Amino acid sequence: MIRFENVTKRYPDGTTAVDDLSFEVAEGELVTLVGPSGCGKTTTMKMVNRLIEPSEGRIFLDGEDISTVDPVRLRRRIGYVIQQVGLFPHKTVLENTATVPQLLGWRRAKARARAAELLDLVGLDPSVYGDRYPEQLSGGQRQRVGVARALAADPPVLLMDEPFGAVDPVVREHLQNEFLRLQSQVRKTVLLVTHDIEEAVRLGDRIAVYGTGRIEQFGAPAAVLGAPATPYVADFVGADRGLKRLSVTPIEESDLEEPPVVRLDDRLPRELGARWAVVLDARGDLHGWISAEQARAEGTVAEHARRMDAWLPLGASLKQAFSTMLQHDAGWIAVIDAEGTGRFLGVLTPARLHEALRRSIDADAQDIPRAAVDLESIATITAATGPNERP
Repeated sequence: MIRFENVTKRYPDGTTAVDDLSFEVAEGELVTLVGPSGCGKTTTMKMVNRLIEPSEGRIFLDGEDISTVDPVRLRRRIGYVIQQVGLFPHKTVLENTATVPQLLGWRRAKARARAAELLDLVGLDPSVYGDRYPEQLSGGQRQRVGVARALAADPPVLLMDEPFGAVDPVVREHLQNEFLRLQSQVRKTVLLVTHDIEEAVRLGDRIAVYGTGRIEQFGAPAAVLGAPATPYVADFVGADRGLKRLSVTPIEESDLEEPPVVRLDDRLPRELGARWAVVLDARGDLHGWISAEQARAEGTVAEHARRMDAWLPLGASLKQAFSTMLQHDAGWIAVIDAEGTGRFLGVLTPARLHEALRRSIDADAQDIPRAAVDLESIATITAATGPNERP
């Protein structure tokens, strides 16, 4: 969708902001451009909509050389979100969102209907927020309006320049989550500029790590964290890149252990053969857990089962798993199916979490599937502790 061919931007004073840049962004892909201030990442992005003209080289959008396209017409095909949002203070939220469709000649009713649809999609009820003015919104809400406005004319490409940098960390994380949810639905081709490697790793399908005017490494987040291409990249992503990698490594079914299981309607078994067992209902959905001491009582499993708080769906990140273990002081977490129906798949222990991370790193290094990695045996903690006891 976007292709740079030997692009250079050189200013009259001799400063080279971008030097011989070549890379491609596939349709529907979200690529994050990350690096320190002054490295050329924002210049790169602004050349896509011709806010900055390259000195050399060519940029293609969906196969078309953008230098041959009228800049105004080009920009109306590209959504643009900036840190300061740039909403019109004298227009309502609905009017702000409908701006680009109206510039394109849409009928007023159609433009407003599209604006209302997009506001709802970004989590702002148009019946509540549509008639408000930007000054009546929080920073996070204004940022959502900015995203909705950029998407209103359904552009194939979205450019985002530090879009979540002006809000506090809690709101930023929430906006990142909402944007990932939104991107899963609209699948735009996105270039997102950030100076924050955590944000780049979390949002990007691929990451371009910038040095000074050049891309030092371009690849999947896990690959950049697991195998930095240069000492500069290793230094930029940080000595804690192993911990960062947890956030981009999903839980897979092969990572799980099969613990003892009892059913909700069973009589207490007296002996579990372990210190705890997972409790399932008649359909095989996760219900809770029971300890060996409770199993020696009288009655049914349902009368003694404990609530299961430490659980995640398949595909959640290892970082979420680790965080859940710490949050609930748990020696393991239960994992259910990714569709969220509650079907129990197995448990993830700290040892298996560590093994999953090692497999992920080795898989990238060897360019093979994670399941094909042959690791040395790691002692597991099967049935050692309950979910609310330390291993």
